[in-house]
Amino acid sequence: MLRHEIKPGRAVAGLVMLALAAGYAADAAGAWNAPWTFFAPVFFGGLWLAATAAWVSYRVRRRHEARKASAENPAAAGPPHGGAAEM
Repeated sequence: MLRHEIKPGRAVAGLVMLALAAGYAADAAGAWNAPWTFFAPVFFGGLWLAATAAWVSYRVRRRHEARKASAENPAAAGPPHGGAAEM
C-alpha cells in the first residue's frame, strides 16, 4: 500500500525548477554563458508540462475510481448502453 498519492505534475515542476536552478548556478559561476531569454521559455514550458501531467493524472485516476465503483456496485454504473434512461 502506498503511503501517499503519486503526483506527476509536482514531480515535473520540481525537475524543471531544479534544472533552472542548475542553469542559473552554472551561469553565475561562469561555467555557462546563457542569455536571460533562455530561462523564460524553459520556465513557462515546464509549468505547461507540469499542468499537462497533473491533468492527465487526474483524468486517469478519476476514470480508474469510476471503474472501481461500477465494479463494486453495478447500479452505480448508470444506464446499460451509456445513454439516457429509457422511458
